[in-house]
Amino acid sequence: MLKKLSIITVGAGLIFGAGGSWVQQADAQKPDWAGEGKPDHAGPPQGKVENVIYMIPDGFNADDATNYRWYKGEDAVWDEHLKGLHKTYSDDSRVTDSAAAGTAMASGVKTNNGTVGLDDEGNEVETILESSEEKGKSTGLVATSTITHATPAVFASHVESRDNEPEIAKQMLANDVDVMLGGGKDFFLPESEGGEQDENLLEQAEEAGYTNVETRDALMEADDIDVEEGEKLLGLFADGPLTPEMEREGTEQPSLSDMTERSIDVLEQDKDGFFLMVEGSQIDWAGHDNDPTWAMKDTEAFEQAVEKAIEFAEEDGNTLVVVAGDHETGGMTVGSNGEYDTKPELVKDVTATGAAMADELNEDRSNVEEVVESHTPFDLTEEDVEEIQEAEDPKMAINHYVSDQALVGWTSDGHTGVDIPVYAYGPQSDSFSGMIENTDLPNLMAEAMKVDLGDK
Repeated sequence: MLKKLSIITVGAGLIFGAGGSWVQQADAQKPDWAGEGKPDHAGPPQGKVENVIYMIPDGFNADDATNYRWYKGEDAVWDEHLKGLHKTYSDDSRVTDSAAAGTAMASGVKTNNGTVGLDDEGNEVETILESSEEKGKSTGLVATSTITHATPAVFASHVESRDNEPEIAKQMLANDVDVMLGGGKDFFLPESEGGEQDENLLEQAEEAGYTNVETRDALMEADDIDVEEGEKLLGLFADGPLTPEMEREGTEQPSLSDMTERSIDVLEQDKDGFFLMVEGSQIDWAGHDNDPTWAMKDTEAFEQAVEKAIEFAEEDGNTLVVVAGDHETGGMTVGSNGEYDTKPELVKDVTATGAAMADELNEDRSNVEEVVESHTPFDLTEEDVEEIQEAEDPKMAINHYVSDQALVGWTSDGHTGVDIPVYAYGPQSDSFSGMIENTDLPNLMAEAMKVDLGDK
């Protein structure tokens, strides 16, 4: 005999019980930003969107979100704003890379892995950043990688290979992005000064109206930049990528939240509004290394940046914040080794990445126990020491050891093809609900901002 399934439908105001009967229920009270403008702001029922803050935690999936919740001990700021999932496949693979995923998320056009800002036939595709510029809005890009890395690159450049960062730098500068903050100074300096460029782009940037800052203090003090007058901000805080958040203390580099806050401060001066993309780049790199500590601590830094964005959106009333990873990295699991538990909070006291610990090992790795125990709260057994000493890749061995203690599993050192959570806050945020394509994300933003997004 078939049993009737229990189906609960809250949004429709109906509840179907186990017996198949239903009762009418008053609609649950909607949160402040359930697709409506704030009551104290004038505007149409769906809310006017003048600004979009697009936040991309590279490599972040539902497993990262769940482990992070246990790590933190409470919900993350984005949890209550979950809207749906997006599909990540690229034009030539079911498992995307960041260039193809980013191109889809920036332009609404699928492309091949490795390709930046071009469709699968090599044609340039217009991005949501470029469309925003055409509408008269100010624009910004922020990343903890080099600013010319795949994800920021797709918004303001068009090249066949993501590896061509010198050319990406030239195009990003020519694209007149108002704020660019991250790493990658080498790609703006000529070879004669130790860089990767054939000309001095920093000098060109200054001639084009950019204020150039290279430290956190300089960034936080740069408060006289007027985008309405054509003034812009460039911050390159490292020759290559920025340091992982857990190792940032003692450097002169800003945090991701610092860069987000300052970008908003500059861009909000534009009466026509702004578009800002913020990437938590190194969550992805932690996934490639199967490093749970790096993943959790860079996720924490990303959450602090999201908090800055939502705080601004709450006050402004016309800002849409969208949070969506571009793909998953590492195949992280919540629980591992057949145990019905997970303990990611145990990595809070880990003080270095697996890569940094591996760098401290001597030639014969006789100091494994000393190094690992000095950076973790764990006591290694003789078997643990031996496994790390004999491992082909000591970095991965250390990370798998730490992961085992935290009961966090991994299935890959590359990307996987799972669907990715989409979170949204602000007017028209409900447009991002349900199962959507990654190409829908920029189109929905363009519709919300009333900008035209199409092929160049």
